Amino acid sequence: MPINVILALTLAVAGPIPALILRFAGIELYAPCLALLSGVAILCAAFIAMWACDAAQSFLPQALALAVLSLIAVMPEYAVDMYFTWQAGQDPDSNYAHYAIANMTGANRLIIGLAWVLVVVIVFLKNRKAVTLTPNNRLEIGYLLLATIYAFFIPIKGTLEWYDAIVLVGIYIAYLRLAAKQPRSEIEMESGPPASITKLPMLPRVVVTILMFAFAGLVILFNTEPFSESLVATGSIFGINEFLLIQWLAPLASELPEFTVAIMFALRGLSGVAMHSLLSAKLNQWTLLVGTIPIVFSISSGSIKKHLPMDSLQLHEILLTAAQSLLAVAFLCRLRLPIIPAITLFILFAGQLTAPVWVEQAPYLVNRSITSDDIHVYFSFVYLALAVIYLIRHRQTLPPLLKALYRPQKTATPQTAAPLS
Repeated sequence: MPINVILALTLAVAGPIPALILRFAGIELYAPCLALLSGVAILCAAFIAMWACDAAQSFLPQALALAVLSLIAVMPEYAVDMYFTWQAGQDPDSNYAHYAIANMTGANRLIIGLAWVLVVVIVFLKNRKAVTLTPNNRLEIGYLLLATIYAFFIPIKGTLEWYDAIVLVGIYIAYLRLAAKQPRSEIEMESGPPASITKLPMLPRVVVTILMFAFAGLVILFNTEPFSESLVATGSIFGINEFLLIQWLAPLASELPEFTVAIMFALRGLSGVAMHSLLSAKLNQWTLLVGTIPIVFSISSGSIKKHLPMDSLQLHEILLTAAQSLLAVAFLCRLRLPIIPAITLFILFAGQLTAPVWVEQAPYLVNRSITSDDIHVYFSFVYLALAVIYLIRHRQTLPPLLKALYRPQKTATPQTAAPLS
């Protein structure tokens, strides 16, 4: 086994050890220190889970791989959000419901506003070209459009309830059924832990993969609560808005491995594969993650009739996330993402992230009647306006996109990973 693989595995396994020791010993740390240690543990576990996912694809049936691995790949993000949702069900009058929505919307907006843009910028700097997708990717784009359209009904009706879970999870199941029928592009793993694991004989390969999944799952299970609670406490200690920490820092930590893999693909010249992985991640979170929230809340609260409490701030967060998603779909409807649309996504993402801070810190620069919540509503309308204009301009791309919702493509383009330059 190459020395770099041994080093990577050693660091990933050793990283969670301090947090696990503290957890089992019952030792309490200063909240920022605990947030750092538990965050590192979850980050390492996310890398291990992702490596195990890649290795498992060499022996799992395709349909099962799509269903199981898509869940495991985003397990860290799910764990944090489901913890907040469960606590919200236990104590409806607390801020946990707001934390759950903040974490979910932050995770979804980070993928498009940051990860997608990074891939496009890398490709543009390397060869001055746009990121291109294959006709097969219309499946993900089409179902992302379908989920996005439904997501607009959540802020309109003002609740997130059990039947929303049926619709959103149903959308993802329908996507999986068609995805399982598609030919898969083969990607040769030339280096890294997954490549070394797949070279093992079948039985050791399966055993090692299962052990990696088990270790990652246990690390995430035992560190989700301290990480989540210490983030809230850290915000209180330093006077930082805890919603911002939960909305941006927690998803960034849990999704960093996924971002890293996509960036590595882009550096290897596999921009389509990189964008496909991030597109699948967005679809997964926009359906399963959002759909799981009302299910967990109903179980925790003990009643299917109760729905997650949300005020105008949370509803506007969902509206903004749906609007960003619609513009992203509009940009991808031509199966390519050039640098200008990508920069547009980043500028809007950075704007909606920083503008509320400027409004609060420097009210003399703007109308004093404007709140940070109003800023998000304004950005939502900008996203929507641009999306509508772009979709009307490229309306000829919509019929094949809608056809992909029920008719899978029959061709696939094999791709082989090139060495890093």
